[in-house]
Amino acid sequence: MDKLTDWNETLSILDAYLRPIAQRPVDIGDPEWFTKLSGGAHPLDEAGVRSETESLLAEVIEYYLKRDDVTRQAIRELFAKNRSFSWAATLPFPPTTPEDFRSHLILLAIKDQGLDSRDTILLLQDLCERASSADVDTVPVLREVAPLCSDEDKYGMGSTRSLLLMRAEQKNLPAAKKRLC
Repeated sequence: MDKLTDWNETLSILDAYLRPIAQRPVDIGDPEWFTKLSGGAHPLDEAGVRSETESLLAEVIEYYLKRDDVTRQAIRELFAKNRSFSWAATLPFPPTTPEDFRSHLILLAIKDQGLDSRDTILLLQDLCERASSADVDTVPVLREVAPLCSDEDKYGMGSTRSLLLMRAEQKNLPAAKKRLC
């Protein structure tokens, strides 16, 4: 548990750097709000914590993959406690190989739907589409990572585990049935 103690301190510090960015008000009444929001620097760059975050994520993902359910739950709780960090933490590579797709799914599992299942569903859809476009067979990776996810239905839209498994099943449907989903 020494790693978890160290990570708790590190995530807390990184969260403090990212909090002003994550909690910055957005005036959706401004006609240029979306352009302003999407046109700026990535939060990790704006806060000057990209390299620390990327190193930490690589370490946490590797550790998470090899641990038991209790330790994985503790890692998910660290991310839930440090919301600004969790919101901003992203991987620096696309999900275009099975290994990179797996890393993205593990980070999704660690974030465990954050504050909104809808964002997770859209992210999962995007990750799968990008991986599939790069000829990654997503179904085996989805099935591999699903048991590492929480089985808690936090927001009434399914658990992270069930979202991955539903996506894997959807990929196996014949084309005519996919249109119905």
